[in-house]
Amino acid sequence: MDLTTTYLGLKLRTPLVVSASPLSEEIDNIKRMEDAGASAVVLYSIFEEQFTRDRLELHQRLEQGTESFPEALTYFPDSGDYRLGPEEYLGHIWLAKKSTQMPVIASLNGSSTGGWIEYAQRIQAAGADALELNIYYIPTDPMLSGTEVEMTYIEILQAVKSVVTIPVAVKLSPFFSSFANMARRLDTAGADGLVLFNRFYQPDIDLDTLEIEPNILLSTPMAMRLPLRWVAILYGRLRANLAATSGIHRASDVLKMLLAGADVTMLCSALMRHGIHHIRTVEQDLIDLMSKHEYESVSQLKGSLSQKNCASPSEFERAQYMRAICSYKPASA
Repeated sequence: MDLTTTYLGLKLRTPLVVSASPLSEEIDNIKRMEDAGASAVVLYSIFEEQFTRDRLELHQRLEQGTESFPEALTYFPDSGDYRLGPEEYLGHIWLAKKSTQMPVIASLNGSSTGGWIEYAQRIQAAGADALELNIYYIPTDPMLSGTEVEMTYIEILQAVKSVVTIPVAVKLSPFFSSFANMARRLDTAGADGLVLFNRFYQPDIDLDTLEIEPNILLSTPMAMRLPLRWVAILYGRLRANLAATSGIHRASDVLKMLLAGADVTMLCSALMRHGIHHIRTVEQDLIDLMSKHEYESVSQLKGSLSQKNCASPSEFERAQYMRAICSYKPASA
């Protein structure tokens, strides 16, 4: 059984990739991922806000007491000349590369263009095989148009691509008025891969404290339906690779995503719930499923049920919705 696939220019042993999560904060966990059969790992994200905080702290310390005597202002360069970021992350990349043989993909999480993007150069220098841009952007300004929001994504990608040579993937949300067009524009702007989709963790309200609090819910297999549809629609229409994420828990989920056209499938919640060793179970079950359906390789089956190759392409559009509604039979009272 040939499970090999290619993603971001990297030849991977299987399509099973570990997505960004707290699990990758420990080098021992990354080793366990490789031992369990993961073909690559996306490290936990480094956030734009961390760079902003570090710069503000540095600026405050450099200017402290500078007004106490005239010459003091000339002692230090302007804080804008500094390009600082969390050093631990760079060390983590280096150590992960030293400790494992599988590709290590770094993750930058941001929502604007700015100096933090230049940190991508240092990520590359630390040894990352590729970079995933996790663009988490909630536009709340009612005066901000959809066109302006979309340009933010394009500008972030172009800024990063201008300073690195390693492959760059963009992790997206589905919340665009024309997602297919947005995917094409990112592809044209140089994205080497698209990761579908980013799960936006929604806030909750604590009724005891009357405060807004974060609420993280692990995904279920039901969440895979949305990326499944868009992977199938985009397959064969873009140069960029397609990575499917959200709701992938079982080998059957992996097989469905591959049939739709995904190059790789990313696991997170399943490993948080069942443990890192679950990767081995998914791989073996995938081999069994492929054998059952007489597939010999991932390349043989990939995209065979995409919209491009499907006997009824409209099933991925309105016809599927209508059929689903009409076929539902409510339980009797």
